[in-house]
Amino acid sequence: MGFVPFLLLLSFLSTLVISSKAQPSRVKIGALFTYNSTIGRSAKAAIEMAMADVNANPRVLNGSHLDVLMQDTNCSGFLGTIEALQLMENEVVAILGPQSSEIAHIIANVANELNVPLLSFAATDPTLSSLQYRPFFLRTTLSDQFQMSAIADIVSYFGWREVVSIFTDNDYGRGGTISLGDALNGKRMKISYKAAIPPGANQDRISDALVQVNLMESRVYVVHVNPDSGLEIFRAAKNLGMMGSGYVWIVTDWLASVLDTYLQPDSEIMDVIQGVLVLRQHVPDSNLKRAFVSRWNKVNAGIGLNTYGLYAYDSVWLTAYAIDRFLREGDIIAFSSDSKLNNTTGSAINLSSLKLFDRGQKMLKQILNSKFMGVTGDVQFGQDQNLIHPTYEILNIAGTGLRQIGFWSNHSGLSTAVPEKVYNKTLNSSNANHQLYSVIWPGQIADTPRGWVFPNNGKILRIGVPYRASYKEFLTKDNSPDGVQGYCIDVFKAAVNLLPYPVPYKFTLFGDGKKNPNYNELVQNVANNVFSAAVGDIAITTNRTRIVDFTQPYTESGLVIVAPVKERDSNAWAFLKPFTVEMWGIMGLFFLFVGAVVWILEHRSNTEFRGPPRQQLITICWFSFSTMFFAHRENTVSTLGRFVLLVWLFVVLILTQSYTASLTSMLTVQQLSTGIQGLDSLRSSSDPIGYQVGSFARNYLIEELDIPESRLVQLDTPEDYARMLDLGPKKGGVVAVVDELPYIESFLSNNCKFQIVGQEFTKSGWGFAFPRDSPLAMDLSTAILTLSENGDLQRIHDKWLTRTSCDTQGETEIDSNRLSIGSFSGLFLICGVACIIALLIFALRILCQYSKYSSQVVEENLELPVMERSVKRPTRLTSIKDLLSFVDKKEEEIKSVMKRKSSEKDKSHRTDPCSEGGSVSPT
Repeated sequence: MGFVPFLLLLSFLSTLVISSKAQPSRVKIGALFTYNSTIGRSAKAAIEMAMADVNANPRVLNGSHLDVLMQDTNCSGFLGTIEALQLMENEVVAILGPQSSEIAHIIANVANELNVPLLSFAATDPTLSSLQYRPFFLRTTLSDQFQMSAIADIVSYFGWREVVSIFTDNDYGRGGTISLGDALNGKRMKISYKAAIPPGANQDRISDALVQVNLMESRVYVVHVNPDSGLEIFRAAKNLGMMGSGYVWIVTDWLASVLDTYLQPDSEIMDVIQGVLVLRQHVPDSNLKRAFVSRWNKVNAGIGLNTYGLYAYDSVWLTAYAIDRFLREGDIIAFSSDSKLNNTTGSAINLSSLKLFDRGQKMLKQILNSKFMGVTGDVQFGQDQNLIHPTYEILNIAGTGLRQIGFWSNHSGLSTAVPEKVYNKTLNSSNANHQLYSVIWPGQIADTPRGWVFPNNGKILRIGVPYRASYKEFLTKDNSPDGVQGYCIDVFKAAVNLLPYPVPYKFTLFGDGKKNPNYNELVQNVANNVFSAAVGDIAITTNRTRIVDFTQPYTESGLVIVAPVKERDSNAWAFLKPFTVEMWGIMGLFFLFVGAVVWILEHRSNTEFRGPPRQQLITICWFSFSTMFFAHRENTVSTLGRFVLLVWLFVVLILTQSYTASLTSMLTVQQLSTGIQGLDSLRSSSDPIGYQVGSFARNYLIEELDIPESRLVQLDTPEDYARMLDLGPKKGGVVAVVDELPYIESFLSNNCKFQIVGQEFTKSGWGFAFPRDSPLAMDLSTAILTLSENGDLQRIHDKWLTRTSCDTQGETEIDSNRLSIGSFSGLFLICGVACIIALLIFALRILCQYSKYSSQVVEENLELPVMERSVKRPTRLTSIKDLLSFVDKKEEEIKSVMKRKSSEKDKSHRTDPCSEGGSVSPT
């Protein structure tokens, strides 16, 4: 044999050896779950079917046989952990499971140590997604993180604020409840009570827990328990009367798994869960799924198929595809001893039998990069090592079956559209776009339950009421059964009477009654649950809304300034006040201007406007100012003069009427003056400022307006207001008082010597305070709006607060009544335009007459003999002086001269023998 053939033979044999090592005859994976459980029964049959299908497919594993070594954990965390270690002794390349989240927390650490991928098709605890359990723990089902986000969206969709979580007290239940709380907090909702039920609890323990749940306010229950004992909760709830109207039950996907495992659920089970909302992992409909379900019904008669069985089936195929790619790329399945586990001398536990999967990292990479179409749809991992497109069906149990009312996905939120049809569309998943079909609630009720009631533990609301020392019309102590009365109390009682449920309450006075209490302390007591609520004249401020919830304001409020005022004595020139100085000046100019215009228009034709210059000047002035009283004695005869006079008399009429009205107002309205005109002048002043004890005005003046605390003077009663304002800052009093508008209105109704100056500089209202997220605050807000709409709120206001108010118009009101040029600019413009138009028409008419008159004078000069023309001076008018002389002539005189010359010309024309058409008389 030659050397070259020998090398070829050696190479061939080496390839065979490597190939035999790289393609083992059998590949082992493990499976860890509880056989006799709701999930385990379905998962066991699904894994067996998947193993058979993989081994029957020649395109997978290239002839290697897939062995699935299954271990029964018997619902025990301890046994499950031991059996998981036993599986790893058998040098498995991957483990399917465990079913229990509790076991997964332990085994995930072992898998990370030995580099063995752990693919759980049932451990849904969200905390398993933390970095502590990565990278070798993979979830081939949906994390409860998504399920709890779906529940939070459902709670928000129906407008509830609080829920009660009923859960199994293990890693699975606690992890889901924590995730639910996070999802609710993100939407400003919360878990108001957590009812932890021990694993394997008997009926008595479950009933005791539900009795405590029924004492809570919330009637929205989220049940997240183990499938095998979950129905016992509803049997106990049914016995306690908690499955009737007003209750809301939202159940995680364990109940759907239970119902799916029954081929035909019996009537007893369906009867105890009527009206419940159930979530189920959504598996898209496909030909592959329909074929699998058909085979399942033939092979596994009597065993129901739930979604966890489908995920278990796909988990086997996911592992098989990954192993196939692993082997095809030339990787070798090999195990070696872990040096960390060999140092266990002195221990009876043989940990050294656990082997390290040498190529576990590459196997993990193949699994994470898998992408195929399974019976559950697209099987593909995202960057967070969770399956893509988490989707849930939302079911409503009614009658003998389940009604599908919608879907939830992290892409579209709550929707009635099938999720896989909208994955490629850009959607707005905000709550405003959420949609669900109608729900039949427990008790066969179609209307959405309110979701909360007052607790049945006999607790009465302890309502804090400020014990006021002043302004007792708002709140005061009395001898009635309630112990208090006033405007605020009547509003609260009227609103409570509109609620569709009874509200037991008891008023508790806050303060000693000798001085007004601190309202900030009262609100803080509500936040600290010392009081169940606070009712009274409580202003809604920013700081207070940070710690409590307020109802809709039942009255407007805001800080105003009240200051002392005094009457101003009228002086000798008070009659000039209606018009401003500029207005008087413009009026005088227009009187003279219109008088001059009328004189120009009337001078040539009206003898009353002629005479010596002095007389004419007097006529202009007299005519101008006499029109103010319509007492002018000169008559206008020209059309243009009458037009101008008509427009001017209209202007004069408006001016005189406005003057009369303004002067009357100023003489009849009290004229007031004060040193403080508003907020700016108050801040710039250095004088003391009064405020009501207990009011938020003190903090506002100091913190918001930067007014020194040394300027603030505490006042207790309205009598203190009046006394300190009367004294004034120079005698130990205050320059002004800052308080809320309702108090000031009550104060001014009996004190006419004071007035509000400036504008209200805060905008707020009075409301009732409740602890954060209290549903009663929302219902009372609706009731207050109803009181406002039907007029009851105004009637209560009139009963307690209506008073005869003083006239408090001040100097600013008087100044605002003064009439300026801007008020009559339109009138003056009309009058001015009318005068200009009349003058233009008059000028055009004069020029026309002047032209005719001038031409006739020239013709007359030409008809004279030459000697006379040379001696006589030309009479053609060519200078301004002549034009003014022409204008100064009477109209009648000009017309008479022009008429005479015209007739002489006609006569001369008829007697001229040389004229055209003339004839010679016969002799």
